[in-house]
Amino acid sequence: MFSAIARVFKTPDLRRKLLFTLGIIVIYRIGVYIPSPGVDYTAVKQCMAMGNTNGGLYDFVNMFSGGALLQVSVLAMGIMPYITASIIIQLLRVVVPRFEELHKDGQAGQAKLTQYTRYLTIALGLLQATTLVTTAKSGALFNNCQYEVIPGDSIWTILLLIVVLTAGTMFIMWLGELITEKGVGNGMSLLIFVSIAAGFPGSMMNILQAKGWWTFTLVILIGLVILALVVFVEQSQRRVPVQYAKRTIGRRTVGGTSTYIPIKVNMAGVIPVIFASSLLALPMMLVQFNQPAAGENYAPWVEWINNNLVASDAPLHVLLYVLLVFGFTYFYVSITFNPTEVADDMKKYGGFVPGIRAGEPTAKYLGFVSSRITFAGAIYLAVVAMIPIVALSLVGANQNFPFGGTSLLIMVGVGLETVKQINAQMQQRHYEGLLR
Repeated sequence: MFSAIARVFKTPDLRRKLLFTLGIIVIYRIGVYIPSPGVDYTAVKQCMAMGNTNGGLYDFVNMFSGGALLQVSVLAMGIMPYITASIIIQLLRVVVPRFEELHKDGQAGQAKLTQYTRYLTIALGLLQATTLVTTAKSGALFNNCQYEVIPGDSIWTILLLIVVLTAGTMFIMWLGELITEKGVGNGMSLLIFVSIAAGFPGSMMNILQAKGWWTFTLVILIGLVILALVVFVEQSQRRVPVQYAKRTIGRRTVGGTSTYIPIKVNMAGVIPVIFASSLLALPMMLVQFNQPAAGENYAPWVEWINNNLVASDAPLHVLLYVLLVFGFTYFYVSITFNPTEVADDMKKYGGFVPGIRAGEPTAKYLGFVSSRITFAGAIYLAVVAMIPIVALSLVGANQNFPFGGTSLLIMVGVGLETVKQINAQMQQRHYEGLLR
């Protein structure tokens, strides 16, 4: 492994890209700890030291921001507005024909969609910044914390804070695009990877301090097994064989080659888990906006929601989580993999699946295969998403259990993709990859 890393840094162009990427990551991590204007950072640290974080959606977003959200730093919102904007633009391809045309229009169309994503990111950034400031101002960001995180009441201070938080999101988006253009790997994905990885040491130390060395060692061993299984499934695919007929063009005969269509077991990636987690966070927000007065109890309907939908180990919560993961998996695969379009492209270039007629029969066959593979992928995503809930009951870890759920899926996916890109660049220059 060390010899492979050494060979990477011996390649001048690749070394320059890696150092540039590492430099951007360092700048990003420094920005996580820069306080926002108008925020009492001392009060923030005291509230965090009391362990009064609200959990749920806040911890989920805090994980993606690398711990910046609960510190209310200039990069508090992280890359979440951009992720949300990208997903919305992708979903709009289904209902807006113009977006689908741009998607098929090659590089020029993709550039236009990227521009729309940036505009939508600014709008969502302003909306989420306003929500964050309101939440922090009201004290809902931390439970039962007597310190004021945003002590000032000036409208100009609030507006400045909203603008700074939105600018922080745009700065992260710019850093991600710089990595994609001049560095190694997908910039946005790498910044999310770094944000999640930054929380690993703290999560493991919490388990060590709360449960001792025996549980700590057990968690590491279980985590390594889960990691190996996730890598195995993420690399798994169903290869549909495709044969291209021979064609005569002038005096040349072209075609006659054999290839395959790779249909991954987990074509949806981590999107279904993110969607399901976001929807299940809505009942928690409803409970927070219906807090009882001092000395009073929750309303009956609020208490029912709190016990059955907000509590992560409640049977109804678990059932809804699994059903939402299944539903979003099938939905996302249906908009990202179009069997009819694939079949038409194959027919256009003289390709066919052996034993299946070209055209509509091929589309039906690909749809059948995709549906079966998606079912296995949905089960896999549901099992991985349940790991933090199982850990909560067995180990006593919180929802940010380091070896499960969204964090593990993202880290494995981004890690594998980045290694593939480095490997491809090594092969271009030395005819061999990372491993000889």
